[in-house]
Amino acid sequence: MLNRIIVMGRLVRDPELRATQSGVSVTSFTLAVDRDFKNRDSGEKNTDFIDVVAWRQTAEFICKYFSKGRMAVAEGRLQIREWKDRDGNNRRTAEVVADNVYFGDSKRDGASGDSYGTPPPYGNPVSAPMGGYGAPIAEPSGFKEIGDDEDGDLPF
Repeated sequence: MLNRIIVMGRLVRDPELRATQSGVSVTSFTLAVDRDFKNRDSGEKNTDFIDVVAWRQTAEFICKYFSKGRMAVAEGRLQIREWKDRDGNNRRTAEVVADNVYFGDSKRDGASGDSYGTPPPYGNPVSAPMGGYGAPIAEPSGFKEIGDDEDGDLPF
């Protein structure tokens, strides 16, 4: 059997990192996900609010780099959880248990336009590209940049 789900939406609030009694990191957040079609009556797209739970390093990553309004892609499994409310009534909740969470937008495309604390692409923003542990990346030899005005023959 297969239980796999991928949802993409915007965080409705800042995620908060919590820990279980045994010290395992966990966070839960809600994604606002627009439907692909418009409502016949209003002409607007409806929005679904999907609860997502992440554990361990994934939870820590989310709390460090994501904030309210940021677009996120959550990949995981759908889980139905049963619980009792304060009045003793049985309740059911559907939530995504995320294995992986990815950025759904770039830093400049974010909702508020501020700095999200995301790591810069391709390492540190320095004049020379940096590899692992701060070592400069060696420039490849024997390669030439092709400009837009050059029409080279492709081998395929």
